[in-house]
Amino acid sequence: MPAVTVKDTLVLPRVQEPDPAAAADRPVLTVTTAPSAYEGEGFPVRRAFAGVDLRALDPFIHMDQMGEVDYAPGEPKGTSWHPHRGFETVTYMIDGTFRHQDSNGGGGMITNGDTQWMTAGGGLLHIEEPPETLVMSGGLFHGFQLWVNLPARLKMVKPRYQDIRAGQVKLISSADGGALIRVIAGDVAGHKGPGVTHTPIALLHASLEPGAQLRLPWRADFNALGYVLAGSGTVGAEQRPARTGQLAVFGRGDVITAAADRRADGPSQGMDILILGGQPIREPVAAYGPFVMNTRDELVTAFEDYQAGRLGTIPAERRPLPEDLRPGHDVL
Repeated sequence: MPAVTVKDTLVLPRVQEPDPAAAADRPVLTVTTAPSAYEGEGFPVRRAFAGVDLRALDPFIHMDQMGEVDYAPGEPKGTSWHPHRGFETVTYMIDGTFRHQDSNGGGGMITNGDTQWMTAGGGLLHIEEPPETLVMSGGLFHGFQLWVNLPARLKMVKPRYQDIRAGQVKLISSADGGALIRVIAGDVAGHKGPGVTHTPIALLHASLEPGAQLRLPWRADFNALGYVLAGSGTVGAEQRPARTGQLAVFGRGDVITAAADRRADGPSQGMDILILGGQPIREPVAAYGPFVMNTRDELVTAFEDYQAGRLGTIPAERRPLPEDLRPGHDVL
């Protein structure tokens, strides 16, 4: 699982260990196991949020772990052109290559450690597929896609596309140096990721060495989720067991804790975990297929607009991202 890595985490800025006397650990409310399914033209996914109350996920709607799968030549698959409205999609590639194109002119190749952040807003069409070279050669494919909700006042915002290269991700380490943390979006202990978000969120990918512990300060007004991408360990100060394909929902507090297993009877691969959270929107959610709105009437309008061709045409000429929307610039 390469994504972005460094030979020595000790050269990176470290997250200061939260003071136990001043910061409350977030308890683990639930640990659920993601069921397996198929998406698009038939690539395997794990439905990370399946069975979890939407109120605990807010402002997130949906998340799939794509793979991990080692394709034979001719096997890689993607999706056909399809619409979206009312939210943002975040696609993070850990292994392999995916090509994206949308009817607003956004798109490009994303590979190890890259992220594509697409704000569908008022609506567009897009396609995600492996490039022809990967289809011919086969190879490892692993990543995830997250859906971030938009509040009612931003449901119809103008679509935009962010191409976040692996080298732009903020790299930090845990206090003990045993965890490499990749901050994709938001502010984590004063370290900001490159993703520009409409909805206030934080998103990071942490790789913990066997036996390492990570204690992260976390905004009290954000919810908090941890999804284990690989390996096994524990979550929360109460050390609830968690393994690949499991999601932990944390309760209120100031600190998120995770630790990788240290196996005395053999080698351990440590643990890779996605940690994410955001400011809850607390609005009604009406979701159906590729649309996430606030009411059923808005869903009907979205389908009518799609059928009438008002969500864009394909293909589109790619347009550069305006300077004030590039990583490092505030939006709201």
